[in-house]
Amino acid sequence: MNCKSKFLFLLIIIFSGIDSYAREKAIVKYDYLLYLPKEYSKETKKYPLVIYLHDGGQKGNDLSKLKTYGLPYLVEKGQNFDFIIASPQCPDNKYWSTENWFETLYADLEAKYRIDKSRIYITGISMGGYGTYITALDFPDKFAAVVALCGGINDSDLTRVCNLSKIPIWAFHGTADDKIPFSETERIAKGLESCETKNNSSLPV
Repeated sequence: MNCKSKFLFLLIIIFSGIDSYAREKAIVKYDYLLYLPKEYSKETKKYPLVIYLHDGGQKGNDLSKLKTYGLPYLVEKGQNFDFIIASPQCPDNKYWSTENWFETLYADLEAKYRIDKSRIYITGISMGGYGTYITALDFPDKFAAVVALCGGINDSDLTRVCNLSKIPIWAFHGTADDKIPFSETERIAKGLESCETKNNSSLPV
């Protein structure tokens, strides 16, 4: 294999499963809270990984803020789970879509902990709900499922909503939400329905 072929091969490996939008973002490292199952140190099996994304009110550089609610709150109250939980913190003046924080987080977790790569899930609420969808859009081959609460996607991302069409999605959104309108989740559902229609229309008769 000549140098040119090797270079092209490396590019394929590096960027496989990564949306072009993710490659345009700065790669950064966010601090995160980590939860390991109670029996983790006593076993050798691999565990599912859940990535939890907080909302806009918990930005900053103080990880204790993440324990206000959501999965970090339940962990703080003593709840036990049979999966690993990573809860990164988004810095002030940024959004989950601003930078490529996922690759660094994933690499760090994969190197340090026994993770079942076939069972990686992402969830979040409000701003974290947006982050859940955006991260899945950027890395569609990484997630076994997505659980988004009161989320949405930016207008510019609607054109690639079909990236989500092969990922199981469990979406929650209340019509009384006065921060993020119900229509945000509704238009994702409609976009995914159109993807299904396109896929079916391309099938041979």
